[in-house]
Amino acid sequence: MDLIISILQRTMVAGTPLLLGTIGEIITERSGILNLGIEGMMALGAIIGFSVTYITKNPTLGLIAAILSGGILSLLHAFVSITIRGIQTLSGLAIAMIGIGLAGMLGKSYIGAPLSVRFSEVAIPGLSKIPFIGPILFNRDPLFYIGIILAVVSWFILFKTRWGIIIRSVGENPKASDALGINVSLVRYLSTFIGGCFAGFAGAYLTLAYMPSWIEGMTGGRGWIVIALTIFAQWDPLRAILGAYLFGGVDVLQYILQPLGIPVPILKMTPYFVTIIVLIITAREVMRKHLGAPKSLGEPFIKGEK
Repeated sequence: MDLIISILQRTMVAGTPLLLGTIGEIITERSGILNLGIEGMMALGAIIGFSVTYITKNPTLGLIAAILSGGILSLLHAFVSITIRGIQTLSGLAIAMIGIGLAGMLGKSYIGAPLSVRFSEVAIPGLSKIPFIGPILFNRDPLFYIGIILAVVSWFILFKTRWGIIIRSVGENPKASDALGINVSLVRYLSTFIGGCFAGFAGAYLTLAYMPSWIEGMTGGRGWIVIALTIFAQWDPLRAILGAYLFGGVDVLQYILQPLGIPVPILKMTPYFVTIIVLIITAREVMRKHLGAPKSLGEPFIKGEK
């Protein structure tokens, strides 16, 4: 029983950055913008969060700085995708490389440096004492709780409020939205910025809660997993909770299976192998429509075009 609890605890930790990144990507894609730069935004958020916390000894300031860094980098993608109507896939890939490169450059002096402060586990009185469930769900770091709350709030905003209707309408039919007086470009800019902030938040989780240190390449492809998780969740933040922690469990699985003699490189491939399977299954246009992909996802909007 202790082993099962330990595995599930690690699954919660491994799945949280995936959840945060996926929430942001869902909001961005719901507005019609495809952002493949999540990996770079997460990497930049990770090093900015670490370095600011290392200097100030305040993880909250580090978290805020990381969130803003992801948002600012996302604005570059928004400019290319919305203002100059560039190819969104190429822009996203370029942003990913820029973010990874910046993180590697900024983090050189922090490699191996210990972080004296971090977001530690907080036991919720009463609930943390519940057998089995308590240690798994109610004795986690504050960012875990915030991630779950943000997923629920994002779902409510997207599907139960006027703002959500506007975001989804812009992603489905930007021409009709424009005809109704909605500023399509502004909605897409804001959605892309929010998505970038979530990506920066996810990166900060890695260095401020998951592993309080900086290692170049520590995002480990999680940004690409987020892309697949967005599809897996059918662009629904509540489904993203389940998907993120399922993928987190797959990530933890590689460490559990090591004693069985399975080659480590094969085990490390497991999360990405599952990601590829999800992308292959959902790659067909018919399947994307069945899953509920925004109809104008990845398509530039030209005001006044018929």
